[in-house]
Amino acid sequence: MQNNDRISIELDSVGVAHVRFTRADKLNALDQAQFDAIIAAGRTLHKMKGLRVVVLAGEGRAFCAGLDLSNFARKPSPDEPDLTERSHGNANRAQQVALLWRKLPVPVIAAVHGVCFGGGLQIASGADIRVVHPDTRMSIMELKWGLVPDMGGYALWRGLVRDDVLRDLVYTNREFTGAEAQEFGLATHVDVDPLARATSIASEIANRNPHAIRAAKRLHAGMIERSTDAILLEESIEQHAIMRSKNQVEAVMAGIEKRAPRFEDV
Repeated sequence: MQNNDRISIELDSVGVAHVRFTRADKLNALDQAQFDAIIAAGRTLHKMKGLRVVVLAGEGRAFCAGLDLSNFARKPSPDEPDLTERSHGNANRAQQVALLWRKLPVPVIAAVHGVCFGGGLQIASGADIRVVHPDTRMSIMELKWGLVPDMGGYALWRGLVRDDVLRDLVYTNREFTGAEAQEFGLATHVDVDPLARATSIASEIANRNPHAIRAAKRLHAGMIERSTDAILLEESIEQHAIMRSKNQVEAVMAGIEKRAPRFEDV
């Protein structure tokens, strides 16, 4: 549905959008054009009718090698917003590249292989679920270049990684494997074929009540930051809106009749 030299999007018949980084010759590294393409893809996905799940992967030998080193030689244009400016809601431009996956109304599953460094790890962390090849090379890379982790890393890792483990990975910028990433909390599943596993999970999610899935993602978004009372009220509001709806009844009937559900998605 959308293809260029940076990213491609294809929506299949069950509502799974297959999103691919297509800068394989550069290990899908993040230059300014790649930032623009990813943000544009996020806008496309937000407006996409029939979308139920996203599977995010990189073509070639890597998921994403992080920041393209050409960025260090680039001079900002005079009209370029300062990093402290919130140009994309609560985020700056670079942060939006990783956060937009959390902001999408549907689940996002990242299939990670090869190399996942720096900003690539932040993008993967923005997914709801990460399926990682056990031999994937991973690193929170920024301290190598004298920088702090950015692109929303700290916001995305909250609740995923134990504090002292995260400090170790940040301060040393050491490489770790996909298998280790699962121990740290940065990988949900480890699989020798992460794309196949991610696609299988996506197909399973696409076969659930789409309104309930989106409501569940909204509840997850506020779970860490809201108070207990606020979480309980929001859960009740979401459940009240879904309970006895046409899709919820269909989920029950399909289960009783042992058949595939036929949901309406509007």
